[in-house]
Amino acid sequence: MDSRDEQPDAGVATGRPLDRRAELSEFLRSRRARLKPEDVGLADFGRHRRVPGLRREELAQLAGVSVAYYTRLEQGNGRNVSAEVLDSIARALRLTDAEHAHLTHLAKPKAHKKKPAARQQQVRAVLRQLLDAMEGVPAYIVGRRAEILAWNRMAAALFGDWGELPPGERNWARLVFLRPDYRELFVDWEQKAIDIVCALRMDAGCDPDDARLSALVGELSVKSEEFRRLWATHDVKEKSHGVKHLHHPLVGELALNFESFRLTDGSEQSLVTYHADPDSSSADSLRLLASWGADATRAATR
Repeated sequence: MDSRDEQPDAGVATGRPLDRRAELSEFLRSRRARLKPEDVGLADFGRHRRVPGLRREELAQLAGVSVAYYTRLEQGNGRNVSAEVLDSIARALRLTDAEHAHLTHLAKPKAHKKKPAARQQQVRAVLRQLLDAMEGVPAYIVGRRAEILAWNRMAAALFGDWGELPPGERNWARLVFLRPDYRELFVDWEQKAIDIVCALRMDAGCDPDDARLSALVGELSVKSEEFRRLWATHDVKEKSHGVKHLHHPLVGELALNFESFRLTDGSEQSLVTYHADPDSSSADSLRLLASWGADATRAATR
């Protein structure tokens, strides 16, 4: 199957932009709530605590800012906050690099032109050629909002033929949270779901005015209790490599190494590849899938 890069129709429902102030407030509250005094070297003295985690005054003390200043920030007022103060707060909250970047995007958004809601994500022709050249490697291009933009024949054999889906349904979040067959495909479905929600949170921090993303979040929040639960955690992270365990309907168990390569052309797209360890049973299974191509999933359901 040739790789594809069709986009959702411009008429799909769009939602109101996410509230950046509310996102900043809830993110800081959630990060503060996960820390205990002993985690950061503070004495608890056995006092009753009315809120989980650190108090505001404790966090402000650790960050070296006034309680009033930190309170304003946690209430969503990031105006005029300096990078140095954000760095101090990130250290006090023990934020990861991805969380630190997310905090900065929320508190000090970069000035940029508002992107048209219907703007299509384009995949360069040379990248589609590259996908087709990777004959034994399942590979695809994913863009903003977890949209699957292009893929090769092996990806169709492994994950199902996305070409049979309407363009608006070629989205990892919709597939994982709304399709029972994808729940069965991923052995650790919960971790896959977490990874997707974390990536959507990163997208939301970078561009809260993205109406398509707001619509997607709204749709999934209505249709999936699991999505609502994970979205409420405000967790963010970037996962560029690892191992995915799959249960394919035709060849059974697979352990595949994945790598995600962020493109540096400003497209906000990533190339994702999967491969098996040499001489493993998973490598044999991939070769079998290659012989079936896009018909692999359909063959298993006959």
